[in-house]
Order: sequence, then structure tokens, then C-alpha cells
Amino acid sequence: MRTIYSTVMCGTMLVLAVAASAQNIKPGVATIARIQGEARYSLGDGNWHPLVVGKILCAGAIIQTAHDATVDVVLGKTIEMPQASPVPDRIAPAPDANIRGLISYKPAVEQNMVRLTSDTMLAIDKLTVSDTGFDTVSDTELDLKQGRIFCSVKKLSAASQYLVKIPNGIAGVRGCVIGIDASGWCAVIKDPLEPLSHKGSLLLSIMGPNGIPTTYQVDEGNQFTPQTSQVSPVPQELLGVFQQITLALDTVYVEVVSFEYDQTFCFISPISGHRGGHGGWWWL
Repeated sequence: MRTIYSTVMCGTMLVLAVAASAQNIKPGVATIARIQGEARYSLGDGNWHPLVVGKILCAGAIIQTAHDATVDVVLGKTIEMPQASPVPDRIAPAPDANIRGLISYKPAVEQNMVRLTSDTMLAIDKLTVSDTGFDTVSDTELDLKQGRIFCSVKKLSAASQYLVKIPNGIAGVRGCVIGIDASGWCAVIKDPLEPLSHKGSLLLSIMGPNGIPTTYQVDEGNQFTPQTSQVSPVPQELLGVFQQITLALDTVYVEVVSFEYDQTFCFISPISGHRGGHGGWWWL
């Protein structure tokens, strides 16, 4: 009886834990943090709309960049984007005396960033965040239909996953900075914000001509070339590009603002008398 009781109690606690975890699962959002050039988005209904900084998108949205355009997206919880607010809520002293103030925003540690490069189409298939009380569990699934993206993926909990689908495969990412395009090329470098002891990697599963998938592990400092099906060190010139993109993804987003103060005041003086043949109130 004691064994049966223990089994029943353990099962009940497991069910309650799963239910509580399910209740804590919340939809994540994709916040547009920076745009250079022209970009648009769709909610999956076939209608396209211009994309602007501060726009918040949910799972099911599709983002497309024009030629010579880039878009930076923050994935995760809802964040405050001063660029999207018509009225500043945080003002800090600016180093330049000619500027009255500035507004700044920096992505939180647990938030992941994605940069869409030129002529890229990316769908957000799934984006959820769950606070278990001990850790934050996130589930991210992106569908790269065309073009190339760069992702800064923070260190994930064991229960979290970050997947990028491409036309002929899928990649799983953990705690690193990656570049991946729709052809299957991918490269991995270390996220400078992660500790030296942390080693990120990417697992890429590519469907072969025979219909059988092959899995490749791409560690930090390496790239996968689909034409040769080989994993090799990232070329030095590409490392420089990665470093620039990594710096941009971890940069403080700043909006410089200036203010015009209305110095016009109207005073009404209750002075009786006559001036110019008219009595009553005087305006000063």
C-alpha cells in the first residue's frame, strides 16, 4: 500500500507540474529593432505591409527584405522599444551639449537576435516562452524560405530549442552566433558575451539526393559547405564579417531626440480702468 501510495502521489505531482508548466507558456514576440533599406511583413494571409522599427510580430508572421536591405529582430519576451514610442519615457544626458537628451535600449541577456540580409524571406513558425520558476524555457522555430540570416542565440536551458528550417533541411542551434542561408551553407562563431567555457554548436540535417537525411555537427569556428558536404574552418575574411555583425547585434540601439520648449505664457491681470476707450481685462 505504501508503494502504491507513493506511486500515485508521484504521478499526481508530475501531472500538476506539467499543468503548471503549460499554464506558464506564453507566446513570444518578434520586435523589429533596426531597419536599413526597405522591408515588409505579412501575417500569412497574403497581404503585405511596410515594416517599421518597433513593429511587434507574433508566430505566423513572414518578414521579407528588399535588395540591399537588412532587418534586425529581437526574439523573446515583450520589450520596450523607445523608437516606437511617440513620447519618450526615459531620457539620459547626452555627451554632446547641443543635444538635449537621448533614448537608449539594449537587448536583455536572454533575448535572441536575428539579422535578415538582402533579398531574404523568413517565417516565424513558433515562438513561445515559459518561466518554470527555476529557468526560462523558450521554443523558437524559424523557416528560412530564401536568402541568408545571422542569428545571435544565447545559451539555452536544456528544455529549450532553437530551430531554423531551410528548404532541404533543418538546423538546431545552441549558444553561439551563426550564419545560415537557404542553400544549406552555415557557419558558427563564438558569442563574445558567453563565457569562454561555453561551447556553442549547430546540428544541421540535410536531405540527400537519395531522400535520406545526413546530420552534420558544426562547432565554433567552422562552416558547412553543401556543395562539398564538408565541414571546414571559417575563412579569415568571413570571420571579419561575422565580427561586424556580432557587434551590431549586441549594440545599444540609440535614438537621439531634441526638445522644443514652449516659452509662451499668458498672464491675465484683473486691473480695472480704461485704455483706448475700452475697459476690462489687461493682457500682458
